[in-house]
Amino acid sequence: MRIAVLALDGLFDTGLAVTLDTLKAANGLAARAMGGSPRFDVSVVGVRRRVRSGHGFAIPVQPITSDLKPDWVIVPALGTTTPDLLLPALERADVQDAIGQLQQWRLDGVMVAASCIGTFLLAEAGLLDHRQATSTWSLAPLFRQRYPHVMLDESRMLVPTDIGVTAGAAMGHLDLALWLVRKTSPELAALVSRYLLADIRTSQAPYIIPNHLAQADPLIQRFERWSREHLKEGFSLQDAASALATSTRSLQRRCREVLGKSPLAYFQDLRVERAQSLLHGSGLDLEAIAAEVGYEDGATLRTLLRQRLGRGVRDLRAELR
Repeated sequence: MRIAVLALDGLFDTGLAVTLDTLKAANGLAARAMGGSPRFDVSVVGVRRRVRSGHGFAIPVQPITSDLKPDWVIVPALGTTTPDLLLPALERADVQDAIGQLQQWRLDGVMVAASCIGTFLLAEAGLLDHRQATSTWSLAPLFRQRYPHVMLDESRMLVPTDIGVTAGAAMGHLDLALWLVRKTSPELAALVSRYLLADIRTSQAPYIIPNHLAQADPLIQRFERWSREHLKEGFSLQDAASALATSTRSLQRRCREVLGKSPLAYFQDLRVERAQSLLHGSGLDLEAIAAEVGYEDGATLRTLLRQRLGRGVRDLRAELR
């Protein structure tokens, strides 16, 4: 598999390093432990001759020439973690050139992959329109606003499609690299993950902070505060809308636009977050915790936690031991 890693000024150092290190480890283990030759021909390319990482390190890049014919192109994240930094970065001349290059690669049939904020470049290029995708959960409201034609699900860690794959926040670069290894050999991917002590993750949901997402919109901020005050009482859309001096339709529409989910689903996110906190530090039994977050019994809460977090109560309690 021929892979080109597209390096841009100010990229997330760890994202680039973990991508290259994972693929290098796969080549080494394929040769030594599995009796095969290296499986990945990796080059780091750039739309400029000089590229520096977010920490200012010079990154040696190859120029993009007509004889460069990768099977896959990987776009590491830019080191811009907030909208006020990201939006100007997307307008930079080198980023615009990279977007044009991605479009050309896709016309040539090259598969594309990106993690974290790198997914914004694929979306800017229009390559994710009318397709499912994931991205860094922390900028999901901005992603939805800027790319309304992309079917975003930031709870997922990896989303493969017909044109490639998108991956989640920050260390999602590792998940993406392992996914590419797995496409070549599931056995090799399992071996690499053991050597790197890297668990295969399928979801970002356990890492999402509902309060952070609410900051993207004043109405959602107020809805979050109301919800936290009423967790024990259960959810009423009409009561929430009345308390916020808005209509039920407006509240539903705004939640969908900003959060990509219904008001009830967000209310349940807050219940899960509160239950997690109590499981970790309160000493309460499950029935008492269920009552604290508005459920009649622990069985219902147990089911919700497993559905949302992919882990049981025993696993969640064990995390901080």
